[in-house]
Amino acid sequence: MSESSLPVFHVIGFSGHRVVANPAAVQRVIGETLAALRAERVGEWLALASVAAGSDQIFVEEARRLGLSWHAILPLPKAEFERDFTAEDWVAVERLLVDAELVRVITENGSRDDAYLDCGMETVNGADVLMAVWDGLPAKGKGGTADVVAYARALGKPIILIDSTTGEVRREYWERFGRADRILANLNRLPAASSGWGDNPFKAPSFIFNFQQKCDFAASHGAPHVRRLVVLTVALHVLATLVAAASLAFEWHFILVPWLKLLCLVGALGVAILLRRHHHSQHSWVRCRLAAEFCRSALSTWGLPKASPLFADLDLAGVRALTRSLSILHSRSASAQPVAMEDFRRIYLEKRVDDQRAYYRKQEARALPLLGRLKLGFWIATLLAVAFTLFYGLHETLHFAVPKPLVSLGFHFLPIALPVIAASLISLISINDLQRRVARYREMQVILHDSRQQLTFSQTWNSLERIVLHTERALVQEVLEWHSLTSFTESH
Repeated sequence: MSESSLPVFHVIGFSGHRVVANPAAVQRVIGETLAALRAERVGEWLALASVAAGSDQIFVEEARRLGLSWHAILPLPKAEFERDFTAEDWVAVERLLVDAELVRVITENGSRDDAYLDCGMETVNGADVLMAVWDGLPAKGKGGTADVVAYARALGKPIILIDSTTGEVRREYWERFGRADRILANLNRLPAASSGWGDNPFKAPSFIFNFQQKCDFAASHGAPHVRRLVVLTVALHVLATLVAAASLAFEWHFILVPWLKLLCLVGALGVAILLRRHHHSQHSWVRCRLAAEFCRSALSTWGLPKASPLFADLDLAGVRALTRSLSILHSRSASAQPVAMEDFRRIYLEKRVDDQRAYYRKQEARALPLLGRLKLGFWIATLLAVAFTLFYGLHETLHFAVPKPLVSLGFHFLPIALPVIAASLISLISINDLQRRVARYREMQVILHDSRQQLTFSQTWNSLERIVLHTERALVQEVLEWHSLTSFTESH
């Protein structure tokens, strides 16, 4: 860890039998296994489990004894879940729940069996590793440990199986553990930003702000300019075509003509090879930009009384460790430095909403004239191509006299050159994604304008939080859309 690195969090989920033959032995094996995991993997471990009687409570108690944070996942609301316990046992459950860093309820309605199955499946979904105390036998009811283990196996989730009878420990799919953390590790290794811009408006921990700054710096200074290289490839191919068309139309027999055409084609081939070599730098650039914008959204909501679930429904391969780290860090410090509602509103409007509106206005002002020029060029080239081709057709039909220079230019060269130029101009619009970008910039300005109006008149924290969450998710969605399109471009 450094002053510009995010911590890595690993989540170990748990499922186990309510009744075990030797609770003391199970407790010892669970404790030893958790201690071994902490020793062999860098990062902080979090426990994810319910609090059913038996193995669940043993696991939670061992996790807390070893200093692990605990996220509780309940199949039913507490009032409904309590019905599965005696009054004495429920006191123990509530004692454990007090220590939970987060309590999540899976099912608000529906059958109890379905709720327990859903809870087990969500435990697997939210964990990097599933630990299961299991006797190896089929489940006695829906949502039993056997069902949870079967689901984890179907996903190829790393599993630690503890035999509930013998205490034997076995690992499955272990080679898959930790892959997602490599991207965050690479981002953490980026050098600190030598310069940066932006603010830490709500005084989030400095290491998070520094991490965002270095990711933003790396993305801003490490862009591989793939679009420019693609444009250069198109331009060289068009130039080669024009040279070939001119040599035929005007009967150029200069020795330099074929060499000039060859030079254009070899140049285009060289740029294409260079594009393939930019694959790694393109990939790194996309990841840095994605990380910088995710952090910017998280920092912009740091002043809320509780952590907003910005990334709750986001499951993008490669950024899970990043979004998990941001979410956990925010949930732990959300109430540490409370901000008055009026101060939060003023700062958020100025530093986030107005700043982003200015950014999208600037981007639209840059993209719109270019789009207009390319469209105009396309229509001019297309109409001229139609006119010259029509002129040529009439000449061939009616056989009227035309000067020879005009024949070479208007009948032989331009009907070939103009469609190629028109096609290249429309391809430049597609390469630079201009139509979508202009439409998206305008849409984002409307969204931000509406958010500003709503934020100005919001009178409660609840309404303020809803508007902020809606705004940030729209901004994150724009980044994800950019990521998808850029990654698609990269694959070509």
